[in-house]
Amino acid sequence: MSDIRDDARTGFTAAFGHEPDGLWSAPGRVNLIGEHTDYNEGFVLPLAIDRRTVVAVGLREDRVIRVASDFADEVVEIGLDELTPEVLTGWPAYPLGVAWALTEFGADLSAVPGLDLFIVSDVPVGAGLSSSAAIESAVALGLNDVWQLGLDRRTLARVGQRAENVAVGAPTGIMDQSASLLGAADHAVFLDCRTLETELVPLGLAEAGLALLVIDTGVKHSHATGGYGERREACERGAAVMGLSSLRDLTVDDLARAGDLLDDVTFRRVRHVVTENQRVLDTVAVLRADGAEAIGELLDASHRSMRDDFEISVPELDLAVETAVQAGAIGARMTGGGFGGAAIALVRIDDLSRIQVAVDNAFGEHAFGQPDTFVVTASEGAARN
Repeated sequence: MSDIRDDARTGFTAAFGHEPDGLWSAPGRVNLIGEHTDYNEGFVLPLAIDRRTVVAVGLREDRVIRVASDFADEVVEIGLDELTPEVLTGWPAYPLGVAWALTEFGADLSAVPGLDLFIVSDVPVGAGLSSSAAIESAVALGLNDVWQLGLDRRTLARVGQRAENVAVGAPTGIMDQSASLLGAADHAVFLDCRTLETELVPLGLAEAGLALLVIDTGVKHSHATGGYGERREACERGAAVMGLSSLRDLTVDDLARAGDLLDDVTFRRVRHVVTENQRVLDTVAVLRADGAEAIGELLDASHRSMRDDFEISVPELDLAVETAVQAGAIGARMTGGGFGGAAIALVRIDDLSRIQVAVDNAFGEHAFGQPDTFVVTASEGAARN
């Protein structure tokens, strides 16, 4: 963390010729369970991880906002008065989209000074670890502070979601930003996406001799492309046929009736969301009663549901999950929006090296690109550094 803070400060000075006024950071996230339930007003259980994005912020004396980063060569510049979603493209749409989205939550950009922003991140991009929400959350917290807006963290999560939905064009829910802003060490964030109420759930992984292994397949995905939107449309279609505003109002007991009313594809999309909501509730209950070692079957069932009913897995993710479980993982599942990205495996620390070797070997045997495997720990949410 100290290294990327130094990189942010140095990069800022090199790009803009003056010192920043402060540094803010926000973590990526792993979703322990609860996939594609957030935009259906359901339940999710993510955790903030020890991979972070740092933004260095410096106030200007004019009304220009400039953004630069260590992962792109250009410096993008725009006047605050010209900041609308329609003019934003590429990676700058994430930080600049946040600046615009703040106006929908009470910020008056005519009353604030311009800014310089420099962004550094060690959250893998396209891996399903929410590198986008880490940018949005770090920028939102930083702008909230330097512009003295006084917004709370739950509102900042909505700001980040609004930026991603409108400025970036990805129809995502609020889970990622909530995890990034509200996470805590050794805890998952139990989020009700209808009420936005959150509760921290202790994990106790290290104490139990467990670790959470991320298997980044290297298959890149983008939420702004078609597959994600098609799944969301299917969920909305299923809810409408069932006479509901949201699939949140369906329970497992309603699935028989849904099967009679819906076509096969829509029914399977609905079945995933309904059963996944129940799995989140069950996981929270099991964590509290029996600890993390008892949630393996829930993780495995979640992956099967995403593979078969929601159809968002890919061969590399299936291989990662199957190999990890066969090599001794307590449970495993793909994490994130799907169509690529990463899987997670809950493993005993003593089994960690063996499982990593097994996954590496399996990918080699299938002529897949070598995966990147690493352990993450549940960490603190966004902060000023």
